[in-house]
Amino acid sequence: MPNNLLFYGKRVCLIGAHPDDIEIGCGALLSAIAPHTDVLCVTLSDNQKNPALKNLVEEHYQSMQVLGVPKEKVRLGPFETRRFPQARQEILEYMIQLNHTFQPDIVFLHTKADIHQDHATVTEEGLRAFRGKTVLGFDVIRSSYGFFPNFLVEVSEEDVDKKIAALSQYKTYESKYYFESQITRATLIRNGAIAERPYAEGFDILRIIGEFGCKEMLSACD
Repeated sequence: MPNNLLFYGKRVCLIGAHPDDIEIGCGALLSAIAPHTDVLCVTLSDNQKNPALKNLVEEHYQSMQVLGVPKEKVRLGPFETRRFPQARQEILEYMIQLNHTFQPDIVFLHTKADIHQDHATVTEEGLRAFRGKTVLGFDVIRSSYGFFPNFLVEVSEEDVDKKIAALSQYKTYESKYYFESQITRATLIRNGAIAERPYAEGFDILRIIGEFGCKEMLSACD
């Protein structure tokens, strides 16, 4: 098996527009990294203006708990669903403050291929707010068109199972096709096939900032 590229951040911030976005887009990755780094998951809208979604916040916390993210590492923002473009400046300022306080090394946002107005706003303003940071885009299958993963992260079967278990916490959405376990597993298998691995979570590259180093940080490579 070929060696994987190793990447790491002491602080990793994952930002989604709505409850369930982060879990759909990168739940397996989150399961893999949560025990090893300081993770902050930020959802900018709680969707609570819709009375049919009254259980969504608690389901979101339960889902994150399955992935190994405690409630204190989950943050819900004040923005109204489907109104993000009108709140563009406020969202930018919210994320600038997040950058100052949490100081993430790596940020995960929605892919640029996402056509949902809220998702697109998060990514556009996030790229402004997190200047000088590595930013990767995750795919929310129901609203992405033309997405192709060009950054693939190998995950384990345990991580796949945890992602499926996390999504099963959303009883509110259990009839939605994109919550079906077969689709989740098939997507991770397909990404794994692209990477020639059993399973992988797939992202697109919005910005990579790196430094080529030698083993044990030697000043010259042998």
